[in-house]
Amino acid sequence: MTENIQEKEIHLKDYLRVLKKRRGTIITFFILTFVTVVIATYTATPMFLSGTKVMIEKNTSSDLNSAYRYTPYDPEFLETQYQLIKSAAVVEKVANNLGPEKFYDLIFKPDEKPSLIAIAKAWVNDRVVDIKDVLGIDRLLSSEDEEVSRESGIETVPLTKAEQLEEVIKNGITAEPVSNSRVVQISFMADNPAVAAKIVNSVAQAYIEELVEMQMEASGYSIGWMKKKADLQRKSLEESERILHAYKKEHDIITIEDRLTVLPERLSDLSRKMTQAETERKELESVYSQVKNISRDNLETIPAIVENTSVDSINRAILVAEQKISELSKQYGSKHPRMMTAKNELADLKKKKYTELNKAVQTIKNKYQLAISNEKSFKELLDQSKFQTSQLGEKSIQLEILKRKVETNRFLYDALIKKIKEEGITEQSQSVNVWVIEKARVPEFPATPNKKRNILLGLILGLFGGIGLAFFLEYLDTTIKTPEDIEEKFNIPVIATVDLFKNKDKTIVEHVFDDPSSMVSENFKSMRTSILLSSPDHPPKTILVTSMTSGEGKSSVCACLASAIAQTGKKVLVIDGDMRRPTQHKIFGLDNSAGLSSLLAGMDVSGDALINRKVDATGLIDIITSGPIPPNPSELLSSTMAGTLINKAAGSYDFIIVDTPPLASVTDPLITSRHVDGVIIVTWAGKTNYELMGKGIRQFKDISAPIMGVVLNRFSAKKSGYYYNYGDYYYASES
Repeated sequence: MTENIQEKEIHLKDYLRVLKKRRGTIITFFILTFVTVVIATYTATPMFLSGTKVMIEKNTSSDLNSAYRYTPYDPEFLETQYQLIKSAAVVEKVANNLGPEKFYDLIFKPDEKPSLIAIAKAWVNDRVVDIKDVLGIDRLLSSEDEEVSRESGIETVPLTKAEQLEEVIKNGITAEPVSNSRVVQISFMADNPAVAAKIVNSVAQAYIEELVEMQMEASGYSIGWMKKKADLQRKSLEESERILHAYKKEHDIITIEDRLTVLPERLSDLSRKMTQAETERKELESVYSQVKNISRDNLETIPAIVENTSVDSINRAILVAEQKISELSKQYGSKHPRMMTAKNELADLKKKKYTELNKAVQTIKNKYQLAISNEKSFKELLDQSKFQTSQLGEKSIQLEILKRKVETNRFLYDALIKKIKEEGITEQSQSVNVWVIEKARVPEFPATPNKKRNILLGLILGLFGGIGLAFFLEYLDTTIKTPEDIEEKFNIPVIATVDLFKNKDKTIVEHVFDDPSSMVSENFKSMRTSILLSSPDHPPKTILVTSMTSGEGKSSVCACLASAIAQTGKKVLVIDGDMRRPTQHKIFGLDNSAGLSSLLAGMDVSGDALINRKVDATGLIDIITSGPIPPNPSELLSSTMAGTLINKAAGSYDFIIVDTPPLASVTDPLITSRHVDGVIIVTWAGKTNYELMGKGIRQFKDISAPIMGVVLNRFSAKKSGYYYNYGDYYYASES
């Protein structure tokens, strides 16, 4: 949608309008749906449902190798039983017990008269076959099937009566749980109540027989398998015991177990000492690296040297000697004996300091080398302990493996012997216990069709489906249908609505001219009043009439509006500015050999000569036809001559109405709108869509064209679902 379209607030009356407008759709859908449901219900074959109830429990014995190993609360247990009830083995037993020949005829009823639905299906199938024959589809598919059969080597064999009966039973049988119990409902539906009951009882019996056979087969297989397994397990136990004994003898198992207790503690202690030695070595390495790479004069900047007590003591003595020299220098000269003695003492102290510094450096070096040696020793001891632990661990692991193997073999052997004894006792028991607690009876009344329910559903589906379809169709319909659609979505007024005119003998223009008091004529009088009241002091004198697309009735609106204005005694000039598909000359029955195009093209004709005067009964309507269709209508309308013509004519007429082409196709209306006082847009109710209308309005607004409003043509209040009262010739929504 374009930016001009505004959101419309939904009101209850809008829903009622849709229902009223689409009532035909709703009624048609309702009738079709309801009739279809009724016919299908009353022509459907009655089907009878019969069921039996069986209680299913798991055997609580410790039978681990039986066919069903379920815990008491296994959620998959009953589901497994449902599948077994509908299995091919059970279905085959049912078919054999019933007798395929007898029950085949009861179920398929080859001699029975077909129902209406069956006849309809047969007729449709025959028509499909005819179409296939015409198109050659069957021959094509047949040849493809034969080719596939030859390639695969598989021949298609038709089903026997027994197989067809099994297929029907398998597809029709159902097994469902009864709530909060271990009871299962087995059901089957057929058109013969006796057949339904017979099949259900046969299924329950065949299910029990299948369980017994499966248990017997599983028990016999289990005992034979366990005896073979026990013999192999006994040999494995003897071999594992022999290997364990030999391993203990070879590796002195008692000594290994004692050492396994001591070695972890020693390994932990060595690891801790190794860490300490490594830390100490790194610290001394850092200090020694600093001492080794620094000059002697800067040794005292290293913390390890500064903290040396001998160096610290000498530094204090040097400080005292320097203070003494400073005091003596105030009394004596540099050559004085006391001064010389003090200086010699200072020099001796500095030499001693250098000696102590060298000793400190050597001490650091010795400590560093000792730390390296200690770290290496601890590493060797730790590696040796790890190797011993690893070797001892491998032996220990192997020992444990052998022990576990012996224990496992002994456990399995004992379990197998025990199970063989248990199987001998419980061979005749079942892993699943089943009891039929309620046999199937022949039903008296059919289960389907449920006529009351179907009719009720048909009513509901038909009604609400029809309503839903109505709203869906309304949602898909994006056309302008009512005056409110225009006013609320585009915020421009509707100056008039023109009723839907249906008359095969007359056009709407002829009807308006011949019957000025008719409803349609009153619509145009309402339009005339809206135009005059749009600006009471200065009503628009020159009016342009256009539409979005062709066929919306703009030319007829022009002629009828001119007639309505002329009835008030006003003189009107109608200019047919649609030089592409001109219409006004046809409406008024005029010659179109010369006209507007002739004048704008500069032909040697005068404007007065082109005017067709007094074309109606009032004698107040003059017409300038379009003239011959030119190759360049837009260029002609863009010329100054067009504006001059309209301005000049305005001096001689009370109103000038210009008929222009549809805006969606050309720009002629936009060009002409510069020379008029007002623009009227004609729309066809139910045809013009919002998007196209919004685009056209925006184009006019972009050039500041004076839009007066919209005329909603061919509007049917009844068809649109709105309530309008014809009182003073204005439409009014009934609230």
